[in-house]
Amino acid sequence: MKLHLGCGSKYIDGWYHVDALPLPHVDHVGPVEDLHFIPDASVELIYASHVLEHFGRRTYLQALREWRRVLQPGGVLRLAVPDFGAVAHLYVEGKLPRGIEDVRGLVSGGQRDSYDFHGMIFDEASLSAALREAGFRATRRWDWRKTEHSHIDDYSQAYLPHLDKENGVLVSLSIEGVA
Repeated sequence: MKLHLGCGSKYIDGWYHVDALPLPHVDHVGPVEDLHFIPDASVELIYASHVLEHFGRRTYLQALREWRRVLQPGGVLRLAVPDFGAVAHLYVEGKLPRGIEDVRGLVSGGQRDSYDFHGMIFDEASLSAALREAGFRATRRWDWRKTEHSHIDDYSQAYLPHLDKENGVLVSLSIEGVA
């Protein structure tokens, strides 16, 4: 089984989709941090693109532990979150055409609905440490171009300037946790 958590409008053929919003392709409508309907150690791969940052400072570890619970030994949690280090560097260097407006959504969320607010920021060190604390035995970076879902243009492919995948800076941090 492969889970796509917080899928929003993005559909990956052959995956089980979980989202809080009742979209037509969503297999289970509900909070992504509550996977009570999934047995322990039964999932091969979980993909959560720009989902973890929506949890607060005191709740994101609980979500990671729940996701770890459902992964089989050797299973993978594939995360993408806004890369605070990359965003901060671009901002401080003055390399953003619209200044703070170019990073506002990455830091605060799009705020289009009640679920679209950010409660956490991450860099590679903090996210890797959180994954280890939640019970993952290893962490590693991953490249969106080398996944079976690379054709899904989601926030794992977020660049600044916006959509400039050739010359821009990737502002999405992509880390996998191995169960």
